[in-house]
Amino acid sequence: MNGPEVLRIVDAIHRDKNIPKEIIFEGIESALLLAARKHFNEAEDVSIHIDRDTGFIDAKKGEVSIDPEVLGRIAAQSAKQVMIQKIREAECSSVFDDYVNRKGELVIGSIQRIENGSALVSIGNRTEAFLPRSEMIPGETPHVGQRIKAIILDVRKIGNRVRIVLSRTHRDFVRRLFEQEIPEIADRTITIRSIAREAGYRTKIAASSIDQKVDAVGACVGVRGSRIKNIIDELGGERIDIVRWNESLQVMIPNALQPAQIEEIMLYPRLGRAIVLVKEDQLSLAIGRRGQNVRLASKLVGWDIEIMTTEELEESIVRAEGWFHMLPGVTDELIEAFIGEGFLSYDDLTFLEASEMGELFGIDEELANTIITVAEAAAEAVEAAKERARARGGESDEEQGAGTAPAGEEGSAAAADAESSEATDASGDSESAIDDEAVEAAMASLESSEGEGPESALALADTGHADEPDEEVSPTPGDETPTEDLPGVAATDDDAAPDGVERKEPEAST
Repeated sequence: MNGPEVLRIVDAIHRDKNIPKEIIFEGIESALLLAARKHFNEAEDVSIHIDRDTGFIDAKKGEVSIDPEVLGRIAAQSAKQVMIQKIREAECSSVFDDYVNRKGELVIGSIQRIENGSALVSIGNRTEAFLPRSEMIPGETPHVGQRIKAIILDVRKIGNRVRIVLSRTHRDFVRRLFEQEIPEIADRTITIRSIAREAGYRTKIAASSIDQKVDAVGACVGVRGSRIKNIIDELGGERIDIVRWNESLQVMIPNALQPAQIEEIMLYPRLGRAIVLVKEDQLSLAIGRRGQNVRLASKLVGWDIEIMTTEELEESIVRAEGWFHMLPGVTDELIEAFIGEGFLSYDDLTFLEASEMGELFGIDEELANTIITVAEAAAEAVEAAKERARARGGESDEEQGAGTAPAGEEGSAAAADAESSEATDASGDSESAIDDEAVEAAMASLESSEGEGPESALALADTGHADEPDEEVSPTPGDETPTEDLPGVAATDDDAAPDGVERKEPEAST
């Protein structure tokens, strides 16, 4: 093999595999060195060097030059295997380096094959990416040969291969589509400040403009929706709400909850919580179907949002006062301070450290620690009582279903809808009654262990927490607490809450 031929081979591999020439030269040198050592049965005293300019191979055993062509067939085969391995490793590193810094970037590819619902997508340069079923928009069915858009979600090495994972459900996928379709976003005249998304169903976007002459919402929507139409089509008909961004939460939260009309907003920075008051006829609109509207609004602004009517807020405050009176060493002034900071349940109090509570409310740290310990035990008692009530409710539903004779399709559907509606209306009331009974039982247990120190309160978690009521609990009208389907979801990692605010699942009420 002469010098020009070596240079020709190196240049071809470099262009075809996008591998740096230096790595290819080093691979050839390593392969020839291995071949020479096998041929001479010596591990040392053999050197191989390739001139980078001429391609000339300088092979020596000690001070004696070696003709690479005399190394033999077996040695040449070993050299070939080494070269293949080196090229694969270099190709893997090249692909990884090329894509690892492109996370979040929009790519367009062609689906090559479908495996178990997931798709392998060719995204150019003989590179295949993986689109898992979990990262596809619900309801879409890809097929081989289809052109598809997605963002690069993750890039990682697996042995000598690079795995590129794509996503069509991530909120940044919507962001990239807007950047592609809306020129004002591409040139930074309009900025997308926040996105909250439930893929396949609904997305909320908050946008702002640096030019007062450019309306952020109007520019994104276009005349009669002409601009946003292509994005909605790409998302399979997903609903998109575009709202104006505002730094003031008093303005931003009503924007995020559109189209519902808001009466009043109360902000509690300590908990990162906003209580939003609405009229009765706006309650279901503000919450949305299965809590979707308020859940997305919470993610959009980065705060937990609870929707209530004025009557529900008053009932929550009265209930909180009764619960907090059961805590040891708590005065009326301290209860008022708790409620003023937005603490409306035992669970809320558990998110404070003893030192933080002492500093915030002006009490000694020992009393603060006792209050938090008792509150944790009572909160666990309430949750345990709710779980038992849900379990009993599930068993009761199964028995009722088993004993019901089948009816006609239309009649049975209407009956099922009616029963579902009644169950939904009563769920908040029944759980509220469960709360009260569980707290009373928990406090009774605490009083029986009085004098044993705060550690005794923790034993509630191991003793069943509260006695189960002998009779079925009758719901009290108006006493409503959240069910699993109600809203109030904590902010995502991108939509960060204010410093010092800890996240939790809020207690929204309807």
